Amino acid sequence: MTEDEIIKRLVHSNDTSAFSILYDKYADKIYYKCLSLVKDKQLAQDLTHDIFVKIFISIKKFNFQSSFATWVYRITYNFCIDFLRKQQEQHFTRLDEEEDYGEDDVGDEELFAISVDKLEVILAQISAEDKAILLMKYQDELSLKDIMQTLDISESAVKMRIKRAKEKVVNISKSIN
Repeated sequence: MTEDEIIKRLVHSNDTSAFSILYDKYADKIYYKCLSLVKDKQLAQDLTHDIFVKIFISIKKFNFQSSFATWVYRITYNFCIDFLRKQQEQHFTRLDEEEDYGEDDVGDEELFAISVDKLEVILAQISAEDKAILLMKYQDELSLKDIMQTLDISESAVKMRIKRAKEKVVNISKSIN
């Protein structure tokens, strides 16, 4: 049975065995994405459970316009970011999504030159949104299109968020030296 058939079966009959198949396929991916954002194993497990509840409740909203994996990733990302926002009581300003921004001013080579130990310290100092978008691009190797779909923003907004996050990382790196 294909994934689409499993999803349709779940939507039409609330078949828990169909949901179990999806759970088995995506549980580790969701857990590790949560862990990369919250850095706490127990909390990542709790968030993974909550995300699967949300997926089960929301499955009827899945419209097959994107892949199911992209839809799950979007729910996971948004759920974790919402959790971190509430937990940290931070307020983030939504970036202007209509303005066209050129290529990154900060080259990838500057990021790759930062040692792993130093990078962990830096990532702990930036916002969850900045950290998440960098992880999507460099750790998960998502394309701009996939990031656009996940965040539901324009290509120029994705480019600008990546650019600003990279600038923050490089500036913090320089101040640590």
